[in-house]
Amino acid sequence: MAILEGRNLRKTYRLSRKNTVEALKGVEVVIEKGEMVAIMGPSGSGKSTLMHILGLLHAPDPNHGPAPELYIGGENMASLSDNARTKIRARRMGFVFQDFNLVPTLTALENVTLACDYAGIGGKQAKQAGVAALALVGLADRADHKPSELSGGEQQRVAVARALVNKPEIILADEPTGNLDSERSAEILALLRQFNREHGQTIVLVTHDSEVGEACDRVIRMRDGRIRTAITGAGAPVMAAPAVAVPA
Repeated sequence: MAILEGRNLRKTYRLSRKNTVEALKGVEVVIEKGEMVAIMGPSGSGKSTLMHILGLLHAPDPNHGPAPELYIGGENMASLSDNARTKIRARRMGFVFQDFNLVPTLTALENVTLACDYAGIGGKQAKQAGVAALALVGLADRADHKPSELSGGEQQRVAVARALVNKPEIILADEPTGNLDSERSAEILALLRQFNREHGQTIVLVTHDSEVGEACDRVIRMRDGRIRTAITGAGAPVMAAPAVAVPA
């Protein structure tokens, strides 16, 4: 069953009055529920733009071609308002980015519970969810530490916990291992695979790293704003996930 399905997805960015970049050129894509999929391609291929549209961060262009369609769980999202897209992102999706995107003045726990705030969850419920999410990524003992007191790998695990805290159906990650060394990259990839397998969460990764692609169920390769190939991957984690307790 498809959880994400896009047709006629186009996106053009205007850099100046006379200069535009056609980032997506009528892409069609289907991602099944519970898949772990890597989107790969050279810089400028459109892979991050595709992820941003699938994650409702950007809307597809409605002009210059057939009407775009973007389905999440069978519901067409292509023409939603900004406010409606924001609500769906907060409740049904989690995001992980290359540069962590943590607020430097907040603790690890406070950074994680920001996602709860966006979803309309607060107080004791948000704190309990945040503590549980940090435990899932092996950082229960670092909850009161600020980003400057954490290593790069720990900061990215906080970002993963933030993506997981609302138990989203879909996790989208843009170069989540790009700023990490090989050992820390393997830890983050193993964590994502663990949640995919144990909780059935659909994970979409944008990456340049062939090892990340090989660990996924499928690789979607892009070039020049179009999907060129979709290849079945090995689907094996590169290392065992950290031994952490999973709350009941």
